[in-house]
Amino acid sequence: MDAAPRRTKPGFGQAFYRLITRRNSVYVSFILLGALIGERALDAGTNKLWLYNNQGKMYEDISVLGQKAGGDE
Repeated sequence: MDAAPRRTKPGFGQAFYRLITRRNSVYVSFILLGALIGERALDAGTNKLWLYNNQGKMYEDISVLGQKAGGDE
């Protein structure tokens, strides 16, 4: 019998550790960059959802606001 251990492809966890979490500076940079990108994506998605749900109800959509009833002066 062959007692040598089989070599398998490294899994996601091992690859993630080798590339990201082995060095603290790379790990902290990865977390900060992910937070910045995630915040922008969440902000943009929430803003689009807000605008979609409030079509026609926004201040910019109402044409009579800001006009005086007396006409031109």
